[in-house]
Amino acid sequence: MHDIRAIRETPELYEKAWAAKGSSGRVAEILALDGKLRAAQTVGQTAQAERNDASKQIGQAKGRKDEAEAVRLMAVVETLKGVLAENTEAEREAGNALHDILSSLPNIPALDVPVGADEEANVEVRRWGEPWAIANPRNHADLGEATGLLDFEAAVRMSGARFSVLKGPLARLERALGQFMLDMQTVEHGYLEVSPPLLVNDAAAYGTDKLPKFAEDLFQTTDGRWLIPTAEVPLTSLVMDQIVAEEELPLRFTALTPCFRSEAGASGRDTRGMIRQHQFYKVEMVSIVAPEASEAEHERMVGCAEAILKRLELPFRTMLLCTGDMGFGARKTYDLEVWLPSQGKYREISSCSNCGDFQARRMDARAKKTGEKGTRFVHTLNGSGLAVGRTLVAIMENYQDEDGRIAIPQALHSYMPGVTHIGGKG
Repeated sequence: MHDIRAIRETPELYEKAWAAKGSSGRVAEILALDGKLRAAQTVGQTAQAERNDASKQIGQAKGRKDEAEAVRLMAVVETLKGVLAENTEAEREAGNALHDILSSLPNIPALDVPVGADEEANVEVRRWGEPWAIANPRNHADLGEATGLLDFEAAVRMSGARFSVLKGPLARLERALGQFMLDMQTVEHGYLEVSPPLLVNDAAAYGTDKLPKFAEDLFQTTDGRWLIPTAEVPLTSLVMDQIVAEEELPLRFTALTPCFRSEAGASGRDTRGMIRQHQFYKVEMVSIVAPEASEAEHERMVGCAEAILKRLELPFRTMLLCTGDMGFGARKTYDLEVWLPSQGKYREISSCSNCGDFQARRMDARAKKTGEKGTRFVHTLNGSGLAVGRTLVAIMENYQDEDGRIAIPQALHSYMPGVTHIGGKG
């Protein structure tokens, strides 16, 4: 959601910012509706004041036994009643139309975000590790199927495309990865572990900018709840409709949860393997901070995600996304891309975004300093720390040998005691 006062004061800034994100800002329409709404509010306030005054005068006229004046004033009150009813409807219509437009428009990018139409304009910020020399690297799907650790056929029979069945040591490796990531984010990085609901209501999905624009990307239950596409939704919603003490900020939450996505716009992309699935595990990080702290918190969050890949010794690069490649609710986003030998390129494994006050306005999340009357919207940030399935893919491909064995990264040895390799001879 956007601050209408800021749009009034700097309409050119918003028009330019929305255009950079590939969206028509509709600023003229917004300002026209805002003018109509404010005019209706003024008329309503004036009519209400006149009605209150006339009602007071009726009592005074009756006290003077001036029935003629009392009758005249009652007629005035009745007329004003009609004006108020008509004006209330006009105010409601203008308010709803303005709300719908503002809800449909994306967050505006930060000033240091590169302008561009798509991923080709993203900027590499840094790179860590060198891709390993692997002779004839095999795709993770081939590696898993050859050794019987991955079963896509069974998944299709029971659930359809974009699902997988992990078996034996590969299932154990997935579990170990999730626990390792969660332990790092809590013990080393100070995030508070949360076990949130996997089903949320409309308000939570709207507040985290998933509704109404991305309804087709979500799964909905028969009772109207939504399966979470990421733990960002319930974790950020912990402050929905709340006023938190600024002295308690920052609030940092993390969770390891299943995530569910319809992948409505992914037709034909990554149809084989575990890169893009309807169900997957992910460790999510969410920060709730004071406005002046959000930029530094964003850099910190990216570092927390990068630390996982460094500990697993997986080569990656950090990308600053351009205006046209950012998500709907983000004002600035860094993507971490891990090296996949079978594809000979880097693929996204984490996305860390600073949403500013965009989500906070939608969910009415505020902060207040002790002893002060005023409140202000908090800033919210979210990031993957990391996507478990994609990290599993990266380990399978980067740690494979010529016999199809997959070495277990040193960082995971304590989570899989006595196991140094899985698979092989497939």
